[in-house]
Amino acid sequence: MAQQTPATSSDYRLTVGLEIHAELATKTKMFCNSVNDPEETMPNANVCPVCMAHPGTLPTINREAVKHVLRVGAAINGNFADYTEFDRKSYFYPDIPKGYQISQFEHPFISGGELVGVPVTRIHLEEDTARSIHGNNQSLVDFNRAGVPLMELVTEPAIHDAKTAGEFARALQLLLRTLGVSHANLEKGEMRVEANVSVSKDGTMAKKYVEVKNINSFRSVERAITYEAERQIALIESGGSVSQETRGWNEDKQETFSQRVKEGSADYRYFPEPDLPKMMLSADPEFSRNTIVAALPELPWNRHARYVALGLKVDDATFIASTLERSTFFDAVLLHMQEDASHVPLAANYVVSDLGGYYANNPGVEYKNISAESFVELIRMVSSNELSSRGAKDVLAVMAEKGGVPKDIATEKDLLQVSDPEALKASVREVLEANPAVVEEYRAGKESVLQFLVGQGMKATRGAGNPEILRELLTEELKRTT
Repeated sequence: MAQQTPATSSDYRLTVGLEIHAELATKTKMFCNSVNDPEETMPNANVCPVCMAHPGTLPTINREAVKHVLRVGAAINGNFADYTEFDRKSYFYPDIPKGYQISQFEHPFISGGELVGVPVTRIHLEEDTARSIHGNNQSLVDFNRAGVPLMELVTEPAIHDAKTAGEFARALQLLLRTLGVSHANLEKGEMRVEANVSVSKDGTMAKKYVEVKNINSFRSVERAITYEAERQIALIESGGSVSQETRGWNEDKQETFSQRVKEGSADYRYFPEPDLPKMMLSADPEFSRNTIVAALPELPWNRHARYVALGLKVDDATFIASTLERSTFFDAVLLHMQEDASHVPLAANYVVSDLGGYYANNPGVEYKNISAESFVELIRMVSSNELSSRGAKDVLAVMAEKGGVPKDIATEKDLLQVSDPEALKASVREVLEANPAVVEEYRAGKESVLQFLVGQGMKATRGAGNPEILRELLTEELKRTT
């Protein structure tokens, strides 16, 4: 009998559906007037009888939170509900004051839509839970977060690789920030990603799936999905079966771990919230699709297309449009460059290569010190040959670190480009005298060494020499002495 070849991950089809929660940036909580302040450090400072579920209190709907969800739905071309309502989702845990969560079940605000090619099932609105703090042999609960408006977006189980899942989560964060509906900071828990992961050999979604929680970075989203898929494949190949359960993600160990058996919707005993009115969105002009769409800002994919139309390379446009900080800065730069449109690609190159590299190595200070106006002045200095490319990089590093006027920085560091031939002739003679072997190679017909000599000239002038003038002077001197 021929030996059977062991199955590999390529023999299985991965299917992923995402559930993403985002705390909404409103002044007050979802169903009461308590302040919604994610930066509050004093425990239980922003609470009231409503969000603490005191007997006899009644919730009211935060209209701004509703508009935030509708903005997201309009941006992804989702369908607005006409009739909608809130429901009670019952479960008992110390971080749920009422013993149930006000959420939505059968009638979400948004159904359908698409983002970066991934179809969306629904977007609904609910209230967040309190925050449990465990340690020192005790558990404490901070209710500042209890009742904060929480948007939940659910995708179709239509993602088939971990990279796409990460791209979707990144795109959603950018969209939320662009719309101004959420700060969506994963590290602070303002955006939380959960992945439903399954594998199968027949190309369909497995009947049992695992929900992975506690994922607090985009890189971890991809790693958690990859790990969980490999774990399920190994389990199946060893003769076991996958249990439908909830698992957490351990960042330190880079692995998932079992938390509890996965609940079904019946376990939550959903029923319509009796203390809140039903809503007919079409009856309220403020919630009409036309009103919501008309107020939308430029969306990330439209911004990307605009950058490409301005002459940016596709990769540069993608990099700049991928965060709100970069695109906000670049758009401010464009305002100052309306009369210098030909220099826009050069400006983009410095944003991508130099500022991008600096901020990658210095997180937390992105575009906080540098101004668009001073950056444009730097680009003009480069374009007019006042500053070499090498000098511009040095000046830009100072500007990114602590701001400043580019001309002042260049003067202080003696980086202003020298274009006066008379002032450069001494450096040219110095370079030729210091490199006799290279000079002989050039005279023997190896003209490619001229670039080396230009580089030596730049070094001799500490980056201040105009490379084109140096090239001309070197060529003239070499021909004269040949």
